[in-house]
Amino acid sequence: MSVGPNHDPERSAHAAAAPLQGIRVIDASRILAGPLCGVILGDLGADVIKVEHPRGDETRRWGPPFLGSEAGYFVWANRNKRGVGLDLADPQGRAVFRDLCAHADVLLENFKLGTMERWGLGREDLSRLNPRLVHSRISGFGTRGPKRDWLAFDFVLQAMTGWMSITGRPDGEPTKVGVAIVDIFTALYSCIGVLASLQERDARGGARHVDTSLWEAGIASLANVAANWLLGGIEPRRFGNAHPNSVPYQTFPAADGPLALGVGSDEHYRIVCEILERPDLASDPKFATNAERQAHRDELVLLLQELFRAKTVAEWVELLQAHGVPAGPVNTVPQAFADPQTDATDMILELEHPELGPYRTTGSALKLDPPPAVRSRPAPLLGEHTDEVLGEWLAYDRARLDELRASGALG
Repeated sequence: MSVGPNHDPERSAHAAAAPLQGIRVIDASRILAGPLCGVILGDLGADVIKVEHPRGDETRRWGPPFLGSEAGYFVWANRNKRGVGLDLADPQGRAVFRDLCAHADVLLENFKLGTMERWGLGREDLSRLNPRLVHSRISGFGTRGPKRDWLAFDFVLQAMTGWMSITGRPDGEPTKVGVAIVDIFTALYSCIGVLASLQERDARGGARHVDTSLWEAGIASLANVAANWLLGGIEPRRFGNAHPNSVPYQTFPAADGPLALGVGSDEHYRIVCEILERPDLASDPKFATNAERQAHRDELVLLLQELFRAKTVAEWVELLQAHGVPAGPVNTVPQAFADPQTDATDMILELEHPELGPYRTTGSALKLDPPPAVRSRPAPLLGEHTDEVLGEWLAYDRARLDELRASGALG
C-alpha cells in the first residue's frame, strides 16, 4: 500500500529515507502561501525552521478555534517546523539570520518587495554569503508591472484575477471560493519551483531563485476558463454548480438531496440516459453531442432535474458508479472527514503537542512508495526551538544566546 509522509514510519517495515532528508529550509514567510510551501517541504523530510518576529505570525491570532493559545489556522499551516523567534529589524537579529542563511539550502519569504534589500538580506547579499541558497520569494503581484508594490491577500486576488466573477449562482453576486485557493495554488507553484531549483543546483551547481506571486498563480490557475476566453473569445460567467464546457456536469436534485454528476463524454451521457430509462434523450439531435447539449443546456437540464427526483442520492450514485460515470453525494465537511475513504487514505493526522495536547489535522496528499521515514511535527509555539536551532545549526553557546536575548534580537 502506498502511504504518504503523514504515515507513521513505525507502522511500515518498508519506510525509506525521506526525499529531502538533509535539506535545511528557513521559512521566514507569514499567513498561508509561504507557510504551506514549508509544510509540504517538511512532509518530504526537510528540516524547516519557522523564523518569526517575536510578535509572531499574524495567523497565530486568527481564531477561534484555538488550540491552547494558538489559532487553528496557524496550527494547520505550520506543522513540520521548528520555531525561532527573531527580530529582523534589529541589527543583531539580522546577523543571526545571515548566519542561518549561510547554513541553509532554501529560504522562503514574503516580505514586501524591497524590504529584504534594505536590510542587507537581498538575493545578491545572500548569494554572496551562500551561493547554493535557493531563495523563494512570494509576493502579491510579482516583481514587475504597475502593481508590483500593491499589497494583497487571497480574497483581493480572487476578486482581481477573475475567480469571483466565475464563482457563485448565475443570478447572484460574484463569490469567493470557500478556502484561500489562490494562496494554495501559489504555495504549490512555489514548492515546485524550489524542488526544481534544488535538483538543478545539485546537478549543475549554483542556485536558481524562485519568484511566485498570487497574481500569476491566480491567472495561471484559471485553466479551461482562461482558454474559453483566450482561444474562443467566450467571456466567462458564473454557472453555479454547472460546468462551462461539459453538459450535463452539475448537481441535480435527487429524492433526498443534491447529486453531483460529472458527464465527461458523449458515451457517459448515453449511459446516463440508459440508466434514466430515457435512451431517446441520447439519440435526440439536440442532445446527441456535447456541443449540441451546450446549445440546449437549459432545456436538457430541466428534463434531467425531473428524472433524477425518482431515486435517492445513494441509489443514483451506486448505479452511475457501477456503469463508469463519475457521481457522488454533496457532503458537508464533517461528512467528508467521516467518509471511510478519508481514513483509508491517511488524510487525518493525529499529533501530540507537548504543551497543547493532542489534536487532529489534515494529512499529506503526497503518497510516496516506499513511504518516507518522516514523523510529522506539531506547529511550534512562538520561538519554541530558538535555542535548540541556533545551538544545532550555528553552535551558539549559552552566553551568546543570553546576549542576543538581552538585546531583544531573540524572541
